[in-house]
Amino acid sequence: MSTIKTREEINDEYKWDLTKIFKNLDEFNTFYEETKKLIERFKKYENHVMDSSKTLLSVIKDDIEISRRIEKLYSYTHMLCDEDISNNENQELNSKILNLYDLAIKNSYFLTPEILKVEKEIIDKYLKEEKELEEFKRYIEKIYRYKKYTLSDDEEKILSKLSKAFDNDETTYSYLTDSDMTLGNIKDENDNDVELNDTNYSIYIKSKDRRVRIEAFKALYAGYKQYKNTISSCLNGHIKENVALTKLRGYESVFEKELYKDELNIDIYNTLVNTIHNNLDVYQKYFNLKKDILGLDEMHMYDVYTDLIKDYDKKYTFEEAKDLVFKATSILGKKYTKDLEKAFTEKWIDIYPNKNKRGGAYSGGCFDTYPYLLLNYQERLDDVSTLIHELGHSMHSFYTRNNNPYQYGDYPIFVAEVASTTNELLLAYYLINNSNDDNEKMAALNHLMELFKSTIYRQVMFEEFEKYAYDLVENDDVITSDKLSDKYLELNKLYFGDSVVVDDEIKYEWERIPHFYYNFYVYKYATSLCAACDIVTRILNNEENSVSNYLKMLESGNFYNPIDTLKIAGVDMTNKKVYENAIKMFDKTIEEFKVLTKKNERKM
Repeated sequence: MSTIKTREEINDEYKWDLTKIFKNLDEFNTFYEETKKLIERFKKYENHVMDSSKTLLSVIKDDIEISRRIEKLYSYTHMLCDEDISNNENQELNSKILNLYDLAIKNSYFLTPEILKVEKEIIDKYLKEEKELEEFKRYIEKIYRYKKYTLSDDEEKILSKLSKAFDNDETTYSYLTDSDMTLGNIKDENDNDVELNDTNYSIYIKSKDRRVRIEAFKALYAGYKQYKNTISSCLNGHIKENVALTKLRGYESVFEKELYKDELNIDIYNTLVNTIHNNLDVYQKYFNLKKDILGLDEMHMYDVYTDLIKDYDKKYTFEEAKDLVFKATSILGKKYTKDLEKAFTEKWIDIYPNKNKRGGAYSGGCFDTYPYLLLNYQERLDDVSTLIHELGHSMHSFYTRNNNPYQYGDYPIFVAEVASTTNELLLAYYLINNSNDDNEKMAALNHLMELFKSTIYRQVMFEEFEKYAYDLVENDDVITSDKLSDKYLELNKLYFGDSVVVDDEIKYEWERIPHFYYNFYVYKYATSLCAACDIVTRILNNEENSVSNYLKMLESGNFYNPIDTLKIAGVDMTNKKVYENAIKMFDKTIEEFKVLTKKNERKM
């Protein structure tokens, strides 16, 4: 039986401190009521947004104040829900904030259309008249980018009233996979019955006992197979909703809309995919290496996550993990590590798993809170890497929010995974270059290979699948669970080639990927890691200003478009060499692992 602790059984020192957001429910409710009043008063600006430069300034300030307040309320209730997904009271609080968000949309729908009604010359005139408006210049210019995609007043009003009906498919999917779905029991390495879930599956699929891996693999996908039609319906509904809204606004496709939002063109995506397709041999080389080292006649899908280091299962206490994090990031300078200490002293981190806690890990919070981290720490090297990864996000958020006003106090989504994967690379290279234990070095190399495999190749494959699903709907075809499953199986066969036997059960893996509800997000993991490889190479080679330029990038917020943001750190994402060099780093890592493996074989 599962021995996972309840929330109450976890010591408070290992939990994040959400009282720094609201001391108690009374303070939360007071803040909520104040916010609701602000939202209701915002209606007074309708038909008056552009009356004068001072009015425009007031409108923008009030709109920002409302956004900040809602984000603070939502961050609090969202994290409360994640502590225990089964807690209905917390779910009600979260729903209350989602309703408040809907009210804000309804009461402010007119803001963008009224700004876009006037000619740009009027805006320029107002900027000269009211000096305080100058700090919102890029904010206003970004609104103007959407002039051709903005509907009439009546149409915008209708859409704002319908907003509450949107996103239910993702919510249903989340409740189903995080809470309601059961996957049955399996036998662990000691022949004990354990309840399988998405969190502990990541442990059992890496088991040294192949019988356990097979059992976990088959049980997981047998469970997901039962829900294929329900999950297909959720994804189909999500895509149809996006496609309908996108076409209403005049975009050619949802992908075009997302690229436009990110201030990118499709050339970067095409360069990435073409580079991956031209280098599938490196991906397959990794799995052929794995097959040889594991001594398998055939490598199956349930073998691909098996660690390559035999008889090595080092555990890292959280204190040991913390120590490694500081050693690995010390290359970024004293200021960075001093600021990093806040994550531990101010209790940003919720560390250990508990019953009904959301699985996985993330960095969250908002402009007016700490950049909190949710973990499910289980003392593996992967968990140490997850810790430093999420701290990368949180430090990026910390620097962005502390060096910019709210309107620029977030980073472009295209660069969202750069700081996190930079940290992962720094950890791996720290262990490779400093550990006295060859097994630990091999574990770090193995983790690095897994990082390239999962973050570049796997994410690009995900994006190809997501694009296929959207293409079906946008071409007026019908989405079915069988079409999605068959396409996913086809992509796996393309990517793995002859290096792995692609077992039929893997066709249901797409059901496990929540990122398909994030609208063409996943390829950005790949571009981010490629950018991180470029940054880390510069830092480890002690290139002049490489650290200071990287930290400037972390502080830059979203004042610049994402391509220019990364150029601050010296990375040009329009150059295909950025992607090719990342793959060369992957190939080099494979070769280094081979050399270390042979060295240890000679010692035996």
